[in-house]
Amino acid sequence: MKISTALDYIDNQELALPEFQRGYVWNRSQVRSLMQSLYRNDPVGTLLIWTTEADAEQMRGTDKGSGRVRLLLDGQQRITSLYGIVNGHAPPFFQGNAKSFTNLHFNVDTEIFEFYGPVKMQDDPTWVSVTRIFNDDIDVVVDDIHGGEIDRARGFTHMKRLNDIQSILNRDIHVDDITGKDRTIDEVVEIFNRINSGGTKLSAGDLTLARICADWPQARENLMQIKSGWSKHGYEFTLDWLLRCVTAVGTNQAKFPGLCDLETDEFVSALGATEKHVDFLLNLVGSRLGLDHDRVLGGRGAFAALCWHVNQSGGYIGDHAEQQRILYWYLHCMMWGRYSGSVESMLQRDLDAFEADGIDGAIEELRKWRGDLTVRSSDFDWSTKGARFYPVLYMLSRTRGSRDLCSGFELKQDLLGKGSDLHVHHIFPKALLYKNGFDRKDVNALANMCFLTAECNLKISDRPPTDYMEESAEHQPGALESQWITTDRDLWETDRFHDFLTDRRERLTKAINDLLDGLYAGHEHFDEEVGTGSSIAIEAPIEDDVSEDVASLLELVIEHELRAPFVDDEVPNPETGEPIATAALNWPDGLQPGLTEPVAYMPSVDGETASALSAAGYRFFTKSEPLVWYLEDLLGIDIDGDQVVGDPDEGHAP
Repeated sequence: MKISTALDYIDNQELALPEFQRGYVWNRSQVRSLMQSLYRNDPVGTLLIWTTEADAEQMRGTDKGSGRVRLLLDGQQRITSLYGIVNGHAPPFFQGNAKSFTNLHFNVDTEIFEFYGPVKMQDDPTWVSVTRIFNDDIDVVVDDIHGGEIDRARGFTHMKRLNDIQSILNRDIHVDDITGKDRTIDEVVEIFNRINSGGTKLSAGDLTLARICADWPQARENLMQIKSGWSKHGYEFTLDWLLRCVTAVGTNQAKFPGLCDLETDEFVSALGATEKHVDFLLNLVGSRLGLDHDRVLGGRGAFAALCWHVNQSGGYIGDHAEQQRILYWYLHCMMWGRYSGSVESMLQRDLDAFEADGIDGAIEELRKWRGDLTVRSSDFDWSTKGARFYPVLYMLSRTRGSRDLCSGFELKQDLLGKGSDLHVHHIFPKALLYKNGFDRKDVNALANMCFLTAECNLKISDRPPTDYMEESAEHQPGALESQWITTDRDLWETDRFHDFLTDRRERLTKAINDLLDGLYAGHEHFDEEVGTGSSIAIEAPIEDDVSEDVASLLELVIEHELRAPFVDDEVPNPETGEPIATAALNWPDGLQPGLTEPVAYMPSVDGETASALSAAGYRFFTKSEPLVWYLEDLLGIDIDGDQVVGDPDEGHAP
C-alpha cells in the first residue's frame, strides 16, 4: 500500500486508527527519526490491518453496504505522524499531543529534519516547512528559498532533495491483512503480539475498544468522560478496568469479546448502568471502610463482579446486612490478592457464584479458594506502602476510632484545616533505626507506620518514641492505644524495636478480625447512609520524605500540571499481578493518562528488571535528566534552560 493511499483511506474513513488506551505517544525525536529514515529510503516496518465486520447502520466509513471496517493495528504511531506532517493537523478522533508532529522543517543544505525554532530558522530560508513541501509546487518553494536569484547547480540540488521528500508519498509499505469472519478478538491479539514482540503489547481490551469504536465512534470519548468524572473525585481507573466492569454488567462474562456481540444501544445501556453501580460501590467502600481515595482503594478487580450483582439487584442494595457481607467479601479479595493472577478465570467463577447464590455464594467460593479467611499477625509482616495490607492499616485508622497523637482528634473525614490532611508517620524514625543498624525492610515495616495529621507529623518529626509517646500518653490519654501502640515503655526503646513490631502486629490482627467478624454477622454500625449519586472522595494525601531528585521531579510535575505519580510504588506484572520492582515515582497511566505510556523513575535497575519493565509496556528512567528531557519532548518546551527541547544531543531549539 502506498503511503498516500493509506492517508487517503483515513480521510475517506475507509481505514480507522483504533483509539487504543495509550493514544498517540510518540515524541518529536521519534517523528524526526521516521522522516529521516523515509528520506534515506531506509526500512520503516510494515502495517498490520484487521478487516472485520461492523454494524452497517452505526459504522463510520464509506463501505456501509458491506459492513466492513479496516482497523490499523500495527503502524498507528507511524501513520498518525505522517498524516499530521503531510496535512499540518491531526487525523480525525486524534488523542495525543499534536505538537509532536506539527511544524517539522527540513534544511535543504544539511538535509536535516528539525522542529521549528525561531532563533535558528526565522531568517534562514534554507529551513522549509515539511508540510509545505508536501502541498506546494516545488518550483515555487525553490524560488522562495533563493529569493528569485537561483544558482543553477545549487537550485538543482535543492529541487532534487525536495522532490525526494514529496516522493515519500509514493513509497510502498508492506501490509499484513488479517481477514476472515471466524477471527476472534483473542486470535487477533495473539497475532499482533507475536508480530510486535519487541513493542508495546496489545490487550484484548484494546482491540475490543477499537472494535466497539467502529460501530459507535463516540465510545472512547464517553468512556474517557466517565473516567474523568471519577478522576475529579480522586480515583484513577484504567479503560481496561472500566471495560471489564461493563463486560460483566452487559454480558455476565469475564472475557472482553462478549462486548462485541452487544448491539450499540445495549452497550450504551450497560455503560450507563456500570457508571451508576461503580458510584454506588465507591460510596459504600468509602463511607463504610474509609477507603475514600485512589491510593488506598485496593482490590479493584472485585468491582466487576460486584457491579453485576448490584445490577441484578436493581441498581441499589439498601439492606445493611447485605452491604456488610459485600464489604466482607471485598476486603478478603483485597487482602489476599484474589485478582492479582488470572483475572478472567477468577472473575468468571465469582460471576457464576453470584448468579447461583448471591453474596453468600461469592463468600463460599472465596472460602473454597482461600481455605481460611482468618487474618494472622504474619500477614502484617509487610514493608513499604505498596503492600496489600497498607490500605487495611489506613481503613482501621479511619473506622476504628484512631486518634491523632498530638490533638487527640479522631482521624475522620470531617477534619478541617490546612494541617488536617493525613500523613504517614514512622513510629520509630527512619534516621534513628538506620543509625542503629536496622535494614530497610524493618524500617519500612507496616507495623512501624501510623497515620497522623500533617501538623502532628511535622511536630513530632524525628523525635524518638521514648520522647513523644510519653508526651502523648500524658496529654492525650488513650490516643496511643487507639493507634494499636503499646503503652509498655520498655518496648519504646530502640533495642526492643523488633518486639514492638511483634506486639503491634498482634494488636492490628485482632482489630481487623473483629471488624471482619462484625461485617460477616451484620453487627457493624455506621454513622451515615450510602448514597447513589456521584462518589465523593475525601482528600488525604499520603506523603513521606523523598530524595532531592525525586522532590525536584515532583515540583516539575506540579508546575506543569501533569498527573501526580505514586511515590515508592510497586510496578506489577500485568499478567500475574506480582510486583516487578518498586519505583521511586510511578505513573501507571502515563504522565498524560490515556495519551502516553506508563512511566517510572527508578534510580537503580538491573538487567532482568529492565526487561520485565519493557515487557510491561513501561518507559523507565534511571536518572532524572533523561526524564526531564522526556517531559520537554512531551510538552514541546524547554524546562531545564539549556535552550534545547529534549536530549541536548538530539534536541532542537524551542
